[in-house]
Amino acid sequence: MSSSSRGPGAGARRRRTRCRRCRACVRTECGDCHFCRDMKKFGGPGRMKQSCLLRQCTAPVLPHTAVCLLCGEAGKEDTVEGEEEKFGLSLMECTICNEIVHPGCLKMGKAEGVINAEIPNCWECPRCTQEGRTSKKPKPPLASAEGPAVPSPSPQREKLERFKRMCQLLERVPDTSSSSSDSDSDSDSSGTSLSEDEAPGDTRNGRRPARGSSGEKENRGGRRAVRPGSGGPLLSWPLGPAPPPRPPQLERHVVRPPPRSPEPDTLPLAAGSDHPLPRAAWLRVFQHLGPRELCVCMRVCRTWSRWCYDKRLWPRMDLSRRKSLTPPMLSGVVRRQPRALDLSWTGVSKKQLMWLLNRLQGLQELVLSGCSWLSVSALGSAPLPALRLLDLRWIEDVKDSQLRELLLPPPDTKPGQTENRGRLQGVAELRLAGLELTDASLRLLLRHAPQLSALDLSHCAHVGDPSVHLLTAPTSPLRETLVHLNLAGCHRLTDHCLPLFRRCPRLRRLDLRSCRQLSPEACARLAAAGPPGPFRCPEEKLLLKDS
Repeated sequence: MSSSSRGPGAGARRRRTRCRRCRACVRTECGDCHFCRDMKKFGGPGRMKQSCLLRQCTAPVLPHTAVCLLCGEAGKEDTVEGEEEKFGLSLMECTICNEIVHPGCLKMGKAEGVINAEIPNCWECPRCTQEGRTSKKPKPPLASAEGPAVPSPSPQREKLERFKRMCQLLERVPDTSSSSSDSDSDSDSSGTSLSEDEAPGDTRNGRRPARGSSGEKENRGGRRAVRPGSGGPLLSWPLGPAPPPRPPQLERHVVRPPPRSPEPDTLPLAAGSDHPLPRAAWLRVFQHLGPRELCVCMRVCRTWSRWCYDKRLWPRMDLSRRKSLTPPMLSGVVRRQPRALDLSWTGVSKKQLMWLLNRLQGLQELVLSGCSWLSVSALGSAPLPALRLLDLRWIEDVKDSQLRELLLPPPDTKPGQTENRGRLQGVAELRLAGLELTDASLRLLLRHAPQLSALDLSHCAHVGDPSVHLLTAPTSPLRETLVHLNLAGCHRLTDHCLPLFRRCPRLRRLDLRSCRQLSPEACARLAAAGPPGPFRCPEEKLLLKDS
């Protein structure tokens, strides 16, 4: 029966698991091999995902999910008593075709397969034995001076011996577990053998001969053999030339680009002379042009292109309603250094906004209305010393905790620093329309933004009479600084809060439109009395005072 007819994956090799009984399985990690150094418990990155070299199992068993290829059942050797019956019901994996079967399912005797005594549940199945298939090419037998040729060991035996030699190399102890006959007869894959001048007793008693004796010689092929039992493993390696010396490393220095050349003061003409108008005169002409005309002028010549980047020509840049901001656009904003930047209703990301704010230290007005809080949260880590106007209207998903992060001072204050300035300490105009602003956030606003002269709280659903009391309380710093106050669309305001506005002597504009619980008569009485001086009402519930 062919392997293809027995089912899919008949020749697939199954990965074996630990036996958990041998000496290697029960010991702990050495902590010195390259696998241990890679483990996270020893401070490594944990990328190799390999066990310690000293904990590699010497008798791995089949996994518990292995089943017979013919009957589809697991091993049932625990259900019987006799040796022949146990063998017939146990799972055996062929080292050649990698098929896992019950010997009883093959209807063949035990003598027809070659059983591997080194690895449990491992054999050469009768079918592969009859067909003469082997896992590896047979090696020629090793000649011996005292007896007949010794047959070459099996591949599993060679693998076991290599593992034991590796353990000896790490522990630096002689191998006493393996038999002396196997150590004397087997040799490594490089073909090295023991010297005929060496006495057999020197190998068995484990004594190390003196340096320069015949037991440790170099053969003609450039390889050196070390006797097993002499304190070291049976290894061989070519003695090649020494590696070339490493070239001396030069000192590393930071290479910075050269500074830009100063802008020319005159405009060179094609005839070789200069234009009579100097640069200052040209800039005064450019100040009367708009952004689109300036971009056209930048295409005229290189001199005009450099002059048109002057920040005096770009006091305000409007990038609103852009679906995406490209890197050239951001670089152009930084190069022009505007005082006012409008990014409302754009898809700016947090990384882009942080990159911009760190390079616009002279920014005075920033408009971020309609953006997401994920991008606006970049304000919490960017210094804005010159900011005077901040527009955060209709920001999505803003809570009290997020406003707290924006208003509180940065947490990384240096030890011993007594200054406790908030991020909005110098802001004079703040627009928070459409946010879920509560009285708790309003208290933080009064504390960390004391210089506000214009405040927009329109369409804030939680703003009511207590909020007006906080704004006009005797302890409020905004009581003496507020000039413009917008409370339009705050439906919780009632007529009882109107007399509180008389506490603000500098109030010039009060917007109470769309407040459903405020009566027009109460607003008219406030306009007639007003804080020193009456108000005029161009529209209903809109109070203005001429300065």
